[in-house]
Amino acid sequence: MKNRTAKLWLAAFSAALLLGSVQSHAQTSTTQTTTTQTQTTKAPEDKSKRPSPPAKVSAMVGAANVTIDYSRPSMKGRKIFGGLEPYGKVWRTGANEATTFETSKDVKIEGQALPAGKYALFTIPGETEWTVIFNKTADQWGAFKYDAAQDALRVKVKPKKTAQPTEVFTINLDKSGKVSMLWENTEVDFTVSSAGKSTM
Repeated sequence: MKNRTAKLWLAAFSAALLLGSVQSHAQTSTTQTTTTQTQTTKAPEDKSKRPSPPAKVSAMVGAANVTIDYSRPSMKGRKIFGGLEPYGKVWRTGANEATTFETSKDVKIEGQALPAGKYALFTIPGETEWTVIFNKTADQWGAFKYDAAQDALRVKVKPKKTAQPTEVFTINLDKSGKVSMLWENTEVDFTVSSAGKSTM
């Protein structure tokens, strides 16, 4: 009788230990899963806190609503054109994601047709001439995957020297269709025109 009782007690004790071990393992696994989920969930990025914050300019040019989205890097004592941004090399025209140019209607850029749509706005800086590029792949990071085969339009424009340096890269757009890009001691302009009449 005593042996039977001892065996029953031992079996119950072993079962209790096993149950405790299983519960402990389950709790540990749940904790690990929760921790992993917490680690892989990131808060949305606050782009305004980037070293080169975002900016946007918009205007009605004739019947076309034109919007340029870009980021604004600073000089910070660096030589920009012919230095940080080499001559003859495709530039994202800002920082971070490629700058985008969006028009709600067909327009003309320096007299050349550009269909309505959203484009990446790239440039190729030069000492005496710049190339302004409208590329069909609007959403891309910088110019690292730039594909010339996707260009919708290229135009040539002349840079100008400014009297005062511009510390932070700036793009201006007015309802006349003039787009001005300013940084360091350089200004580059191009003209957007629309055959339609303004609806505003």
